[in-house]
Amino acid sequence: MRTVTFLLIDQMLATATVLPLEMLRGAESRARVEGGAQPLRLVTVSLDGKPATTRSGFSFTPDTSLAEAPDSDIIYIPALWRNPRPALRRSGPLLQWLQRQAAAGAAITAVGTGVCFLAATGLLDGKPATTHWHYFDRFASDYPQVKLKRQYFITQADKLFCAASVNALADVTVHLIRQLYSPAVASHVERNFSHEIRRPFEEIAYSEGAVHLHPDEEIVQAQTWLKEHCGEEVRLSEVASYFDMSVRSFNRRFKLATGQTPLQYLQNVRVDMARELLQSTNLSVNEIAEKVGYQDMGHFTALFKKFLSTTPSEYRTTVRAKLFRVNT
Repeated sequence: MRTVTFLLIDQMLATATVLPLEMLRGAESRARVEGGAQPLRLVTVSLDGKPATTRSGFSFTPDTSLAEAPDSDIIYIPALWRNPRPALRRSGPLLQWLQRQAAAGAAITAVGTGVCFLAATGLLDGKPATTHWHYFDRFASDYPQVKLKRQYFITQADKLFCAASVNALADVTVHLIRQLYSPAVASHVERNFSHEIRRPFEEIAYSEGAVHLHPDEEIVQAQTWLKEHCGEEVRLSEVASYFDMSVRSFNRRFKLATGQTPLQYLQNVRVDMARELLQSTNLSVNEIAEKVGYQDMGHFTALFKKFLSTTPSEYRTTVRAKLFRVNT
């Protein structure tokens, strides 16, 4: 079971917690329908275990205090309204906890002024970050060792994610859902929480270092290899040999690390690449199928429909129609 921890801090923006929490619950529910549910443990935590006030005027009652907080796979740091410095001065134990969680392999996402908490830990030193535009100059002054990327709404350095706004945080959450579950589940959540068609995370984020939510470095390298060669004919026996494993060991370790077989992962990568090409190019469906490694159109169409519950042609029609309405 993966643990996702939402930090609650006084004067936080409620949507910075409620939106990703509900998106993750939606992902869990959709994955259960598709027969591949991985239960999530969603935990809310405040520094002292007491309710945290929000800018909207109501309070969040946490599940537990920081002292009792579980080790986490993913952590969300919310945005605060205006100056975060008073809260930062009271947050020594929180900063130490974040350092320990990062060292243990947790992915940490911060939004808006919440990025200051991540910067104050030193974890972002020498790494890219972004924050709310109103706080750019103060942030650059307070954290000169951080590489502030003012032109990006999202930055990613290994397992550290920064989002400039709650909308950008939604894009980060879709990206994490894709890794926790699948492109199909992520697409379902995205369609239900966002009417407009968004550009993929990989196109809008400033990234340094690939991020995979597991610690098996050899499988991380195999995932990267499969992404780089997804348009070619891929023989998994040869991939296993390339990484000096037997096919059986490769399949076992890949499934243990990612929750998918190597073939399922490769199919996910190819369908995702096809989705992007359908949205952003005028290539025919047949040409796109070939570009992502499929010569059999019937097989490609069936696979695309299995993953996204629509055919490639129907997906393109929907995307183009929504883009047209957004731009007019």
